[in-house]
Amino acid sequence: GLSHWSLSQASKSRHLPLDRKGEKKKYNMFCCRNVSIHSSLHSNLGTWYFPPLVMCPDKEPGLQPWMPGHNKDHRVEIGYGRKVLLTSSATVHSIEIHSGGKLVIADTNRPILLRTKHILIGNKGELQIGSPDCPYKGNLTISLFGSDQEHSYFGRKYIGVGTGGTLEIHGEKKLSWTFLNKTLQPGESNQNNYLFQRSWGNRGIIIHVIDPKTGEVSLLSYRFDTYRSKDESRRLAKYVDGVEAGLILAMVVNDEGSNNLEDSAKKSLSRLGSQHIRTKASSEALSSRVFQSTYGDHFTVSTSSQWVQGNYTHDSHLADQPEGWRSGDRVVVASTDYSMHQAEEFTVLPCPTCTSNQVKVQGKPQFIHMGEEVDGVDMRAEVGLLSRNILLRGEMEPGCYGNEACKFFNFDTFGGHLKRGFRAVHISGMELQHMGQQTMGHYPVHFHMNGDVDEQGGYRPPTFVSDLSIHHSFSRCLTIHGSNGLLVKNVVGYDTLGHCFFTEDGPEERNTFDHCLGLMVRAGTLLPSDRDSKMCRDITEGAYPGYVPNPRQDCSATSTFWIANPNNNLINCAAAGSEETGFWFIFHHVPTGPSEGQYSPGHTEHTPMGQFTNNRAHSNYRAGMILDNGVKTTQANDKDKRPFLSLIGARYGPHQDADPFKPRVPALIHHFVAYKNQDHGAWLRGGDVWLDDCQFADNGIGLTLASGGTFPDDDGSHQQVKNSLFVGESDNHGMPLPDNRIWGLGGSDLTGRTLPRGVDFPIRGMQIYDGPINMQNCTFRKYTALEGRHTSAFGFRLNNSWQSCPNNNVTDITFDHITSRVFFGEPGPWFNKMQMDGDKTTIFHDKDGSVSEYPGSFLVKEDNWLLRHPDCIDVPDWRAAICSGHYAQIYVQTRNPANLNMHIVRDEYPDRPLTLEGALGKRKHYQQFQPVITLAKGYTIHWDQAAPAEVTIWLINFNKNDWINVGICYPQGTTFTIISDIHNRLTKQTRKTGVFMRTTQREKINHSHLARGYYYWEEDTGLLFLKVKAHNDREQFAFCSVKGCERVKITVVIPKGSPPSNCMAQAYPRHAELPVVDVPMPRKIPNARLVRRGQEQFNDLKMSNYGLLSKVKLFTPGGKILSR
Repeated sequence: GLSHWSLSQASKSRHLPLDRKGEKKKYNMFCCRNVSIHSSLHSNLGTWYFPPLVMCPDKEPGLQPWMPGHNKDHRVEIGYGRKVLLTSSATVHSIEIHSGGKLVIADTNRPILLRTKHILIGNKGELQIGSPDCPYKGNLTISLFGSDQEHSYFGRKYIGVGTGGTLEIHGEKKLSWTFLNKTLQPGESNQNNYLFQRSWGNRGIIIHVIDPKTGEVSLLSYRFDTYRSKDESRRLAKYVDGVEAGLILAMVVNDEGSNNLEDSAKKSLSRLGSQHIRTKASSEALSSRVFQSTYGDHFTVSTSSQWVQGNYTHDSHLADQPEGWRSGDRVVVASTDYSMHQAEEFTVLPCPTCTSNQVKVQGKPQFIHMGEEVDGVDMRAEVGLLSRNILLRGEMEPGCYGNEACKFFNFDTFGGHLKRGFRAVHISGMELQHMGQQTMGHYPVHFHMNGDVDEQGGYRPPTFVSDLSIHHSFSRCLTIHGSNGLLVKNVVGYDTLGHCFFTEDGPEERNTFDHCLGLMVRAGTLLPSDRDSKMCRDITEGAYPGYVPNPRQDCSATSTFWIANPNNNLINCAAAGSEETGFWFIFHHVPTGPSEGQYSPGHTEHTPMGQFTNNRAHSNYRAGMILDNGVKTTQANDKDKRPFLSLIGARYGPHQDADPFKPRVPALIHHFVAYKNQDHGAWLRGGDVWLDDCQFADNGIGLTLASGGTFPDDDGSHQQVKNSLFVGESDNHGMPLPDNRIWGLGGSDLTGRTLPRGVDFPIRGMQIYDGPINMQNCTFRKYTALEGRHTSAFGFRLNNSWQSCPNNNVTDITFDHITSRVFFGEPGPWFNKMQMDGDKTTIFHDKDGSVSEYPGSFLVKEDNWLLRHPDCIDVPDWRAAICSGHYAQIYVQTRNPANLNMHIVRDEYPDRPLTLEGALGKRKHYQQFQPVITLAKGYTIHWDQAAPAEVTIWLINFNKNDWINVGICYPQGTTFTIISDIHNRLTKQTRKTGVFMRTTQREKINHSHLARGYYYWEEDTGLLFLKVKAHNDREQFAFCSVKGCERVKITVVIPKGSPPSNCMAQAYPRHAELPVVDVPMPRKIPNARLVRRGQEQFNDLKMSNYGLLSKVKLFTPGGKILSR
């Protein structure tokens, strides 16, 4: 079929072409009752420009014409100063250029096809096709065929540039990719599906009737042979007079229609408003007019001499002028839904009526492709050009053969490849098709161990590739391996296996990806990170015997942009569909492969991030962007059976000069757009990671910021997001199609839509994990909770064993059409039992009250009685309480044993203990419990086994002079050694600062000082009491003081056979205290509505324990008290 896109930034017209080809004269008219007949003549006026004279490569003096003919056994050698000009198509076995030899391709008006097994450019050899100042304008195809014996370095089916070789390829300048500027609807066509069947010999006037309400063309067409008969002229007049008012008539004259056109017919046409009928005596007739439907839409009806029977056309509006796009070119339009497989290819057609930003293409779209901003988020589909006038392709067999990849693919994956180790390489304006091989080192474009390829390496001009189309590839798109400073600009990578834009070993730095587009990135077999689950289980080469793959952890990371060193630049790029992730920053603790030894261990984990600006990611399965994880840089062994380069954990903490002793440097992510990613818009783990002016929409989870997790080795970092927009469920509803994973009701309009995960998945905008994070001036829009689906603007990581920082804070938050601002979770689907430590300790600080409307308050989990007080306000729908207080954390590390559970009780709420299982798993040699606590309170700690032989209490987020009292349960007969110390994160040294002495007076523990503290052993209850207090100042976001982490270390000797150390029955009510509100609750913001626009109900329940205070407040959304 035919589709006609009008790709225009400004026009909103819809074109409905009606084309009919005649033999001689043609007349085109549009008629409408009460609208004048309209026909038009078109002429093209050009502007002449005379560029300066440029010597084109094929005009270089001394070139010898070369026409080798067709011989598959002919091995060509061009060397020793020989310079030749290929002027016609040829087939040879191979071409080797070296020692001053040069091959130039003639720029002719005849297509040239060069078939060969390989081209090798050796030392001082050159291959030149066009130049930057004189781009190649002809039509050239280089086709790589066969499967000969491998060359020792380059392999088979390749263009190879060896040391000292030069490759210059410069095709015509074309717009590489742009955006739709008007949404394409599925099946949208500007020409209806009817077959116009007339013999070319029939003359006369043909009339089509168009409904102005819909733009649809009547299935009937009428021909009046006014050349042959006056009766036909009278029949035409009668027909025109009888047409219903308001319809549009499109008239086309085939061959000749005036010979017997009588005055009656002319008068009937004139009564429609026409003053005269104009004709165009040429081989082409063209007429066009814009109409407005009764619904207010504008559409254009065109008639011309171009006609394809029974086909469709549609208009596409583009954001840029499609420079260089020609009839016959192929384009791809990206998906704008969750599935990347909704990308579609089309063929460009001639379109004399198109505006400067319009193209006409063949075919109807099967899917919705957004061409507009939706709810404030730019969701326009990318449109990439696949065709170039220089084509490098691999010739393929009809099916897969002879390699391991055939287990996973039913097609030939042994394409061509282009590999460089060069003197100079500049490539622009080229198409690469069927390139890459499912073998290591053989990729469509491969920069291999070239070092610095910019000015820093002496390259003038710097090395670049630009305006490439790499599509239907069998292994990546472009690989940068051991090379720095490369510019990759305006490159489209489409439909490939394995990571598309790939940096390999870890030391690759200063490379720039500018305005690159990647889409339809599928799993490949090469690396564990390339593989999907099936490949991960089936390919265990390099694993230690007994290895059991865990695909979601070890593999399954296929990404459009795979960045192995953060010091690279990504600007204006789009990751528009991958099986896993759009942008993935990954870390090599040490460089791998031939780059081994190029930097010290841990260097990349501290390297500042390059520029990351104005990028976008959508239609990815796992995430739009991930900043996390590393690859395993050691071989498999009995302790770690995973294969080399499997995914492992890694932590990012950028510092100046990659030196952790120097100041931290934030990684800046500016104007990142992530939408329709099934799991995450972005998951970013690191030290200082700061986002500004970003947009997240229709993701399962918009954004998670995870701390570096290297405490205490990089204490003091924080993450922040500012001036950003989060949309839960936008007006981009998607389509109910078989490949959509989930379809159900959703959104603020409660209509059918595609959903990111299950129908009950709790969609969250900002997922708070550990912290500290800072969120400022952000808007949340259209987060609608449904029965059984806990959608919320703010949420928390599910099934979380880690800590939650009380310094997580938000300010200036705006809500728009929200039914649930916050949801802390409840047992059930997705949340499981809510029994992990992090599930129980969630908290964040609402500094200005823009979430809770209580400035300065904290939002805590409703059943966390370590943090509550009598004046806290319950919000049942959030499973939260709004509280006030001074909060901090203690990290309680235990050894011998490490597999026990801890119960911590606040003295003011002794019947509300908090049970923690530990953050590290039961098989570690030590355990760590991380509760958030209210400062200046008393607590007791108990165990489900005999107390551990060693307990270390770290003071986390304590300011100077902050304190708590702690009573720890031990068996009778225990003996104690207690010291205080301080741990320095940089030197990793621990210095003793004081000792604790036993006292017989419990009150004396409050008189401890730095060098000497006191502990009180209450043997009848089994409680060891002491006061833990901070003695040093702390910086704003640091967990520990400026001098290091202050700790109290308790080492004990416990009698053998001691029972579990649970003293709660003995401790209470003896040590119970009445709840006291140390920090009064802030006043509610006057006249504030909890939801500025939306339907959220907010019921405040003010409650307390022990009957000390019992108040219930029920509020309307406007804040009015209903009952007391």
